[in-house]
This record gives sequence, C-alpha cells and structure tokens, in this order.
Amino acid sequence: MKTKQFKTESRRILDLMINSIYTHKEIFLRELISNASDAMDKLYFKSLTDQSVGISRSDLKIQLIPDKAMRRLTLVDNGIGMSKEELENNLGTIAQSGTLNFKQENEIKEDIDIIGQFGVGFYSAFMVSKKITVISKAFGMAEAYRWESKGAEGYTIEPCDKEGFGTEIILEIKDNTEDENYDEYLEPYRITEIVKRYSDYIRYPIQMEVAKSRLKDKAEKPEDADEGEIPEYETYTETEILNSMIPLWRRNKSEISAEEYEQFYTEKFYDYEKPLRCLHVKAEGTMTYNALLYIPAKTPYNYYSKEYEKGLQLYSNGVLIMDKCA
Repeated sequence: MKTKQFKTESRRILDLMINSIYTHKEIFLRELISNASDAMDKLYFKSLTDQSVGISRSDLKIQLIPDKAMRRLTLVDNGIGMSKEELENNLGTIAQSGTLNFKQENEIKEDIDIIGQFGVGFYSAFMVSKKITVISKAFGMAEAYRWESKGAEGYTIEPCDKEGFGTEIILEIKDNTEDENYDEYLEPYRITEIVKRYSDYIRYPIQMEVAKSRLKDKAEKPEDADEGEIPEYETYTETEILNSMIPLWRRNKSEISAEEYEQFYTEKFYDYEKPLRCLHVKAEGTMTYNALLYIPAKTPYNYYSKEYEKGLQLYSNGVLIMDKCA
C-alpha cells in the first residue's frame, strides 16, 4: 500500500504544532471530543433539513474505550462520518478545517455552535500516540475507509469493513519514558478527570465502561457460612456518562434556584463555603456571551503570594479554552 504525503510541509508544521501550540499533552482528548461533537452536530443539522435521516439528538453519543493490555485508547462517535475524499481533505491536509468548509457550503452563520475551525486539533493526538488509525463511514454511504499515520512521514487510506456510520479513532499510546508517563491516558480515572476539566459541557453524552466493586450478594453464600467471615466483593462494569452536558450559565436565570448556583460553585471550585455573591450575565450585541461570576466568602489562601493566578475560566461552545483568562 502506497504511503501518501501530507499536502503541506507536514514534518515541519506537525513538529511545530505538537511541540509549540499545546503546553499540556492532555489537550489531545479535548480536541478529539470536540471533533466528534462537530460530526454529530453536522448529522443533527442534516436531520433538521432532511426528514429521511431519521436521527434524533438523543441517539447521538461519544464512547471512550481504554485498553491497557493493548495500550490503546479508542474514541467512537455516531456522527456524520467521512468519505474517502473527506478523509483526504480533512486529515491529509494539516490546518484544513472540515467544520469551516461545512459552514461555507451550507451558508451557516459564524455563531452556529460548531466548535472546530482551524483543523490542527486532531494532530495533537500525536503528542501521546505513536500511531493513529481512523475508521470512518459517511452517513448514507456503503463504503468505509481506514486512515493510518505514524506522524509526519505520511498516511495511508484503504477500504475496510464497518457496520454503522460514524468514526472510530484508535490511538496507540506511546511507551513511557524517563520524563513522561503515558500510562495515565489509559487510566479511567484520569480520562474522567480530563473530560470533566475540558469537555464537561459538550452537548452529547460521553460514555465509558468503568470497573467497580460491590459486596457479593448474601444469597450466593452457603447457609452454614460463618457470619464473622471477611465480606467478599465482586468486580463489575458499568457504563458511566462522564459529562454533565448543560452548562449552568446557558440556562435561563428564572429556571435556576439559589441552591443550584451554590452547588455549582462548591463542586466546581472545591469550596466548602457558599459564595458571598453570584452574578449571572447574558450580553447580546456585536458580541454575545454568557458569564457566571462568583465572589467567594473569603479571600483565597494564596491571594498575597507570588503563586496566585487571577483570571476567569473561558469556555467556547462548552469547551474549556483557558483556565486563567485575564
């Protein structure tokens, strides 16, 4: 199979992007989730203009599947998917934005809630991956295609089998080094943490199978079992939704109780005390934004130290863009 080259000065751009644009490697998951959300937005938009699509918003979801044994992290969405040509255009050209093209082709205004714009976020996955495989089937198409790449050297595309429409991204996680622990991106607790931090307000459910333990059912024990025995636990898996989906600041103020404002503050900022004041603002004009501002009851413990960082959390379409925006 012939390896194709990226359509730009790929090695230089890819190296520059991976090493310079993103300061935290965990950002890769935010970017892939945002791309999946875009794909589902496109399919949902299509369903609004074409009744034959037969898809409702409740059908759409993102799945995260970590596999420690194989050192793989897989992200699956049932969005609009990509054809061979779209794989070439969207993934074969660094800085090519499929979302931007979608807006232009459908004459969609800029304020439509589709996240991706610049087309570089996907490649951030190379910060933690030695190989990336994308299996995609466009909605309404019979053929599916597999795109594979190990980085700036190029990529391959070939036909493959896939049952339903949508996209599956398989990351082969790098081995640990003296300076980097890549194992963390295969740990469910760490994946949950990253999703909560950056993608908590993505509008579609982000699901993951999580291993849990519970006390064994007493009915399974023999009748003559010693009551003083150490209780036995069993392991089971459960599908968890990792994100809350609806940001409080985008809801109508009249629908939010004081208790909900307080609960959001204490959970989000890990403060046991209620806030002194909460301001919920919605501004509309040449620029439209929602703001939720809290005044804490006490001065932060490190307020007068050099380590203190001021600033607001900045979200764009439900995705955390900057933690300390000042």
